Amino acid sequence: MLKPLMIGLASLLTLAGCQHIPLSPPASIVLLGEVHDHPQGHQERLSLLMQYINAGWRPVLVMEQFDRERQPQLDQAMQQCGDADCVIQAAGSTRWEWPYYKPVIAMALQYHLPILAANVSRNDAGRIMRDGFAAALDASTRQHYQLDVPLASDLVEQQQQAIMQGHCNALPVTVARKMVDAQVARDVWMAKLLSEHASQGAVLLAGNGHVQRGIGVPRWLKMTRQDFQSIGFIETSQADMTSYDRVIHLPTHARPDPCQAVPKA
Repeated sequence: MLKPLMIGLASLLTLAGCQHIPLSPPASIVLLGEVHDHPQGHQERLSLLMQYINAGWRPVLVMEQFDRERQPQLDQAMQQCGDADCVIQAAGSTRWEWPYYKPVIAMALQYHLPILAANVSRNDAGRIMRDGFAAALDASTRQHYQLDVPLASDLVEQQQQAIMQGHCNALPVTVARKMVDAQVARDVWMAKLLSEHASQGAVLLAGNGHVQRGIGVPRWLKMTRQDFQSIGFIETSQADMTSYDRVIHLPTHARPDPCQAVPKA
């Protein structure tokens, strides 16, 4: 038997950044970003999601943290497991800090919320970088999201810049350009899953880069004409506060400079 999550509605309302967000979901699709290593950000995102659950919403959870080819194992685990550790062991990879995500998975088990594995895996991303979108995306998806024609120049430029910055400006430009296609494939796949489950309600849990309106999942959701809202969980030290419908501010999380020891390209 699952232990109920010990999160009271009153305590949820007191958390910083969440006070002025309505209890009911703002759209049929809600995109909730994250700074992957920010403990308070994960806590506040869970608290916001619990507000929606306490208001009666029962959405599908679309999670970047599970690779899409693990969906059968994830489905079986959600049916058979009694706790989040069991689900993670059955369907998770070793690349994520799972203690941050265990409360979300426990919530999904408690409230019988489906979880969809949304990540285009590293293997599929590598195939796309080498051979194009057709290497890992079906023809229907490519056609619907217009991936059989060159990507818009503004999208390529902004995604490439974000990728270079995320890799400490140490990547060769040619490699960064190929990584743009992998990032687009991930965003498109997430948008596809969200739009397919909009009638029930769907929540995306992914990095802030994926939920940006200009270059992330929202760009592709616009093609489906679905109602959505993007919420970024942004550290105060980060400059871009304008790429989301709503921003929840987070204090800067102390961490070593990841670029200090990286040689420049």
